[in-house]
Amino acid sequence: MSRISIKSRVDVLGERYRLRAPTLSSGLQAVARYIHDHREVVLDATALEIARATNTSDATVVRAVQALGFAGLRDLKTTLNAWFGPAMNSEEKMSATVSELSCDINSGIDFVLSGHKHACDALSEPHNREAVAKAVTHLIDARQVALFGINASGILADYSARLFTRIGIPAVTLNRSGIALAEQLIGLQRGDVLIMMAQKSAHREGMTALKEAKRLGMPVILLTNALDSAFAKQADVIINVPRGGENGRMPLHGTVLVCLEMLILSVASATSSRTVKTMKRIQDLNRSLKPSGKK
Repeated sequence: MSRISIKSRVDVLGERYRLRAPTLSSGLQAVARYIHDHREVVLDATALEIARATNTSDATVVRAVQALGFAGLRDLKTTLNAWFGPAMNSEEKMSATVSELSCDINSGIDFVLSGHKHACDALSEPHNREAVAKAVTHLIDARQVALFGINASGILADYSARLFTRIGIPAVTLNRSGIALAEQLIGLQRGDVLIMMAQKSAHREGMTALKEAKRLGMPVILLTNALDSAFAKQADVIINVPRGGENGRMPLHGTVLVCLEMLILSVASATSSRTVKTMKRIQDLNRSLKPSGKK
């Protein structure tokens, strides 16, 4: 059976850190440890930003990078990019998935059902129930809910924003890129709550949205299966949502939708009076939009 091979990666940074960090001064060690543990963040960070994160100076950052055997920050980032390697695209993930399935309908059915069953079992665990309850306490008092998601998650953001509006909480989506995302972000205010759908990759869209939310003091609710990501380190609430996708296989976006609907229905039940009032008003407006003489 054919499979897409995943490139074997040599961890140059990890090996150099293991060998050289113990010989460094405490200040250089702090920077080296931060670089080793926050690789995705470092990819997009300046020396000054790394210095702020480690309570050191940009000169110390440069010395730490050189002490690890790199010519400079650019050389380090080139090495990190090679280690991360190119992400598999949707076509590759689909090919990897179908190549592992038998040539019959039941194998596809079983793949999806087992993935969703695993996700539902995980979502029902005590730590996730506690996380959902904490998320609801933020959401019921939100001035507005902002839902961040890119690509397929962006579609889920649109759908969920509509559901939040229907239960009486204004909602907006953050699901574009470039200047279009900036135009969405400019509408955020203090008192809003951010729901993020994000995984391991610390992409610029997500980090920019997260940074703006933090600037405004917005609680951040993260739906993810990457519990050690750059997003997870800054989120106020983390709900662990398994999506499958291991070994380059296709992830299941329906598991994220299950979690979103859990949140929305929980908020609706906790604010039942507002929910019923809003739904009644929507129906009144809908009736007024219909041509006269039609029911």
